[in-house]
Amino acid sequence: MSYSEGYRIRDPSKPHFLTLTVVGWLDVFTRYCYRDLLLDNLGYCILNKGMILYGYVIMSNHVHLIVQAENGLLSELLRDFKKHTSKIILRAIKDEPESRRDWMISYFSEACKTHSRNEHYQFWKYGNHPEEIYSTKFLWSKLDYIHLNPVRARIVKRASEYIYSSASNYVNGEGIISVSLAANPVIDVHKKDAFWKSISW
Repeated sequence: MSYSEGYRIRDPSKPHFLTLTVVGWLDVFTRYCYRDLLLDNLGYCILNKGMILYGYVIMSNHVHLIVQAENGLLSELLRDFKKHTSKIILRAIKDEPESRRDWMISYFSEACKTHSRNEHYQFWKYGNHPEEIYSTKFLWSKLDYIHLNPVRARIVKRASEYIYSSASNYVNGEGIISVSLAANPVIDVHKKDAFWKSISW
C-alpha cells in the first residue's frame, strides 16, 4: 500500500490524529522560542479558525495533534496552519539569535528544490500521516501515545510534567493552552503517569 492510499484525510469533518514533521527531522523545537510560536498559532486557530484541539505534544522535530475543524474543512485548516507556521518560524530563525542559522536555512533551501510547491524553503515534510478517530477507545489510545512521548524520550518522568503537551490539561485541569477535553476516562492518563513514575531511571 502506498502512502497516499494508506494515509489521507478521507472525511475532513472527523477528528484526526496527525503528525507534522520537520524536514530532515531537524531538531528545531529544542529552542523554546520556536515551540512558543507553534503554541501561539494553535491558540489563534482555536479562537479564530474553528480548530478543535483534543490533544497535542511538541517534540524536538515533530508535533502530534488530535484535531478537528468546526466547519468540516480539516485539510484546508491544516494547510493554512503549516503554511503560516513555516513562514513565521523561518523568519524567527533568520532574525533571532540562532547559532545554527546558516546550516538550517541552507537545509530548508535545499529541501524545496525537489518539490515545485515551495519557491524558496521547505520547513514541514509533505504529508501528515492522518488517522481518523473512529472510536473513543482509539481516541484515548492516541492521547496516551501523544502524552507519553516525552516520557519515552526520558525528558520527564510523568507525562503531566511536560508543559508542551496537553497531558496537564487532562491530569491537572489546566495547561499552557486550552484544549477541548475528550470525555472520560481521564483516569487513564493518571494510571499511565503512575506506571511510568514507578520505572527506575
